[in-house]
Amino acid sequence: MRAPDHGGGSASIRSWVDIKGLVLQVLTGRWLMVFVSFLMMVTAGASYMFGLYSNDIKFVLGYDQTTLNVISFFKDLGANVGILSGLINEVTPPWVVLSIGAVLNFFRHFMIWLAITQKIPKPRVWHMCLYMSIGANSHTFTNTGALVTCVKNFPESRGVVLGLLKGYTGISAAVISQLYHAAYGDDTKSFTLVVAWLPTALSLVFIGTIRIIKASRRPNELRAFYNFLYISLGLAALLLIIIVVEKRFRFSQSQYVGSAAVVLFLLFLPLAVVIMEEYKVGRARDRYPRI
Repeated sequence: MRAPDHGGGSASIRSWVDIKGLVLQVLTGRWLMVFVSFLMMVTAGASYMFGLYSNDIKFVLGYDQTTLNVISFFKDLGANVGILSGLINEVTPPWVVLSIGAVLNFFRHFMIWLAITQKIPKPRVWHMCLYMSIGANSHTFTNTGALVTCVKNFPESRGVVLGLLKGYTGISAAVISQLYHAAYGDDTKSFTLVVAWLPTALSLVFIGTIRIIKASRRPNELRAFYNFLYISLGLAALLLIIIVVEKRFRFSQSQYVGSAAVVLFLLFLPLAVVIMEEYKVGRARDRYPRI
């Protein structure tokens, strides 16, 4: 009698091994680091979101417009003093800079949330100025950790990398506002709590992903960044359309949820580019069959 043919079983095992290898390749490769940096940048622009909760600070704490302007000045001051994060990044690995940024960001926005929800006694003006300055400075740590690491991992595409990452920072306020409207409606007090935990959680969850990865430049590497660019332009165009429509019509909670779902789809669409690029890397090493 002939032995049973186990070819089908061998093929399925090989397919499982290939998929497992691809997942490992994605998780340890440098392209995932680019995608995670996009997520960090799109949540690290809280300095641009001050207008969304400044009225809560003004009316709940009883500040006049002059006092609010002083607080805003210290916010801008903290955002533009980035030399400390740069010096620390020169002598420590990226996870140290990202950890510091996460802690500072949470401290600032959590204290502001406690103040405007009146869970603590009314803080003095200099307290609020300190919170604003510290929190705004926290974003320089996140920016430094992500930007510098990406440039070191893609030195020959550093111009495109910097442009893409700063572009995601520019649309951060629009993205976060869509997500918070979908979750909380018009409750702007809860917005400060979202800005406290969301960037902090992202930095801590992916803190091991942002690291220096030595790899040689691959052919057509720039094409992947162009794909990232097309997706980011689509996301920016969508946000522009949503903002214009919101000015003319009042959105319901379900409509906010729908718009936020589309925003999230485009926000995570670069992950498809990451998987394809890592597949090409593995295929070049003869790990996976051609498709």
